[in-house]
Amino acid sequence: MDEMTQKTPRPRPDLLIATEGEFAGWRTWSRDSFESNNGPFWHRFEEDGSVRCAFRVEKKHLNGMRNVHGGCYMTFADYCLFAFAARELEAPAVTVSFACEFLDAAKEGELIVATGGITRAGGSLIFLRGTLHSGDRPLFTFSGTIKRMKKKA
Repeated sequence: MDEMTQKTPRPRPDLLIATEGEFAGWRTWSRDSFESNNGPFWHRFEEDGSVRCAFRVEKKHLNGMRNVHGGCYMTFADYCLFAFAARELEAPAVTVSFACEFLDAAKEGELIVATGGITRAGGSLIFLRGTLHSGDRPLFTFSGTIKRMKKKA
C-alpha cells in the first residue's frame, strides 16, 4: 500500500508513544487496564503500510512451566487485532470472535513479534488474522473479527 492510500489512525486520547528504551517510537494505548497490567504491548506502523506489534517476555507473563502463559498470547493477539485495524477504525470497536492455535512456547527474555492484518473490512465487521513469532519461530496463529461501534450523535 502506498502512502497516498494509507489512512491515518483516528486520534485517541490514551495513545502513548515510548520515548526511550527498546520500544522508543512504538505506540501503545493506556485506556485498557487489563492490557496495561498484562503488557506492556506495543505497535508501530511500518513504511510498507503494515503494522507490527511486539512485547518483551517478563516473569509476569509466564505460567508454572516457565513458558509464556496461553492467556498472555491471547491477550496480546487481541491487542494486535485493534492495532492491525487502527487505520480502518473511526470509532471504538469490540471483539466479537477470536480463534487461535498454540504452536510453540516462548521463554522469559524473548521478543515476541506479531505480524498480520485485515483480510476483509466491511461496513460493520473487520476480519483479521496474524501470527506471533520469536525470531523465525512461529509461536501462535490467530484470527478474529471486530465490530465497529456506532458513533454517538
